[in-house]
Amino acid sequence: MIDRNARQPEPPQARGLDEIQIRDPFLVVAPDHTYALFGSTDHDIWNGPGTGFDCWTSTDLVAWHGPVPAFRPPANFWSTGQYWAPEVHPHAGRWFMFATFGGPGVVRGTAVLAADDLAGPYLPWSDGPVTPPEWQCLDGTLHFENDGTEPWMIFCHEWVQTGDGEILAQRLTADLRAATDEPPVLLFRASEAPWVRSLRPAGDEPAYVTDGPFLHRTTDGTLLMLWSGFGETGYTLGVARSQSGHVLGPWIQQPEPLWSHDGGHAMIAELPTGEPVLLLHQPNRTPDERTVLRYLREIPGGIEIITRTGNGQSHIA
Repeated sequence: MIDRNARQPEPPQARGLDEIQIRDPFLVVAPDHTYALFGSTDHDIWNGPGTGFDCWTSTDLVAWHGPVPAFRPPANFWSTGQYWAPEVHPHAGRWFMFATFGGPGVVRGTAVLAADDLAGPYLPWSDGPVTPPEWQCLDGTLHFENDGTEPWMIFCHEWVQTGDGEILAQRLTADLRAATDEPPVLLFRASEAPWVRSLRPAGDEPAYVTDGPFLHRTTDGTLLMLWSGFGETGYTLGVARSQSGHVLGPWIQQPEPLWSHDGGHAMIAELPTGEPVLLLHQPNRTPDERTVLRYLREIPGGIEIITRTGNGQSHIA
């Protein structure tokens, strides 16, 4: 018999974003206008072994509840660590997670998971990585062309293998389970951005980083790509614009970064009010990473960060 007079345990106290360690934050606005936050949440994301991915939920972007396990590797899963950068997208009545996996003896790449519910549990959907099997890759993101009928994955071919990090586009099958037979298309290299600097001293082999691509189409049809690398002040967020308005570009690099304060790997979400918001992690050192959320404003051919004041007005950050 249940003792209804007994004191029930209190639910876990909600946390603010400044209390949650997370890299590569990704925000999903649910159909009921609540929010789900995913990211790289393993305590030791560099060395593993990997635990999985978690989900935090909120109704106001201020108080966050969780974490709820969104993915835990099944027995004999092909990757043992380096569980990074989960992105969650709706498609065909389900939720699909694109995430980076690696580990000792494993060629790092992006694989696809699927779930019936936004918070999971997510299970393997693709047969291993959908990035080229011999390439060291990471940070695959999903993008649709032709009114949502043509899926593409944009991903990074890592600087550790190329010297000059690359961002490429790969067509996917309609069910998002695999890459098509068409080879990936090179969109640009890191060194094409004026703000990018090499990780190595002058005279050594170049080391230009590409991280975290994310595509966003503005209300006037401009197709933008957020991506991160290293600039004069460390980890930096830049923006490129597709001259054709199509994923294959050509891509024109904005001369100045959008964010240069030791933060990056960003994405843009649209709130139920229609306002776009930017999420990134800062600083770039473990275990101090936290989610930074900023409001955005569209400008001709691009976006800018704004700060909202107490009277509801905005100014450029």
